[in-house]
Amino acid sequence: MPHTLPIWDGVLRRLQSELPAFVLDAWIRPLMPRGNGEGLELLAPSSFHRDRVAARYLAAIERQLAAEAGEALPVALAVGRAAHAAEGAAGSAPPAPRPASPVPSAAAIAERPARVAPAMPTQAALPYTFDSFVVGQGNALAREATLALARGRRLGAGALYLAAPTGNGKTHLSRAVCAELHSRGRVVYTSAEAFTTELLRGIRGRDTSGFKRRFRDGCDLLVVEDVQFFARKAATQLELFHTLEHLRAVGTPVILTGDRLPADIPDLDGGLRSRMASGLVAEIEPPDASLRRAILRAKASAGGVRLPEDCLERLVEAVRGSVRDLEGVLIQLVESAALLQRPIDRALTEAALNKLGRAPTESRLLAVRAVIDTVGAFFGRTPAQLAARSRGRTVLLPRQLAMYFCRRYTSASLPEIGAALGRAHPAVRHAIEMVERNILQRAPLRYQVEELAARLEALRERR
Repeated sequence: MPHTLPIWDGVLRRLQSELPAFVLDAWIRPLMPRGNGEGLELLAPSSFHRDRVAARYLAAIERQLAAEAGEALPVALAVGRAAHAAEGAAGSAPPAPRPASPVPSAAAIAERPARVAPAMPTQAALPYTFDSFVVGQGNALAREATLALARGRRLGAGALYLAAPTGNGKTHLSRAVCAELHSRGRVVYTSAEAFTTELLRGIRGRDTSGFKRRFRDGCDLLVVEDVQFFARKAATQLELFHTLEHLRAVGTPVILTGDRLPADIPDLDGGLRSRMASGLVAEIEPPDASLRRAILRAKASAGGVRLPEDCLERLVEAVRGSVRDLEGVLIQLVESAALLQRPIDRALTEAALNKLGRAPTESRLLAVRAVIDTVGAFFGRTPAQLAARSRGRTVLLPRQLAMYFCRRYTSASLPEIGAALGRAHPAVRHAIEMVERNILQRAPLRYQVEELAARLEALRERR
């Protein structure tokens, strides 16, 4: 098949709208394409990688390859070295892949006998549905607006604009609306880049009628992602402006997404900027500690993964970026556990964080006294009362929680924590284990832990 690399580049662009970014980076982009005369051969860096792509993503690759090439083409998967990326350079021949059974189609995969599952389950990506979208204070408006649109409610004459940094849920909500409305009408979902490419193709062919039919005629919902891509593209901006005007006139709902507010996109035509902001603008904020905790619980539960509470809290503490960052760390942790055939524990969690550069620096740790003061104030107890010999309930629980949070938020050893609270280090270890065990069983304790974690997070942010 000629022009293998351009076709593969097109497939990758199409897959961006179907697969999460972390899946593309981890499993699809490492594949190296070669033409084999009849279709496309993809070389994976390992047999494990090949089998995972075959089982989970081959059908999507075949579908997007057919869309890009204009006809169904076979896809074969094999194991080979990445060095063949230099194929055709300096007259060198590509190295032969290691012997491997080619994978002719997704259907063939489905017919194979089921393999024995590993001891640890692997983490599957959650579907783009409203049920799998975890709601918090920073994304509630966006979720309610898209859900209302999916249920047929009009939000005014303008477009719904979702603004958020990359990886915080814009695509999830947009595709959830598409999934709800797909069976009830013609849904057009595209990226700003694909919108521009299709327009330029029509301009070069001196016929944009097909482009206008696709994005205007009989369309029941238009979704355009990443509109910041339109900056400095005057012709495309004009076409989008007229498309939005047409759809507004006929009452067709539109969803636009961008990594910033319309007013902050540079080199954007004033009329288009006004049209983008003329409807409801819903910002999605990066997840706070409470939402990060809920997201990790939901994703672990959906994948059938047992994530110990102390490991979950360690991830919440260490990963403060986007939802996609959380997914990336969780996948690293779960896949490591599956490959090593061992349960998820604190040591494996630290190793996963280190590999992804998420281990905390000393400047982000708190002093033992600061943690004890915060916990004591929460329960109305002084540090001296927490360190006293009393084992009464009103002191015992705050003391145990102070030990638990000192372990999480400081670099102090167990003996050092014990010395600060008048206890030996075995008592500290016992207290931490008690808290970790009871968090899962007692909702009131879990709420107290979450509130204290939020206060300590805020204290650390102020450092």
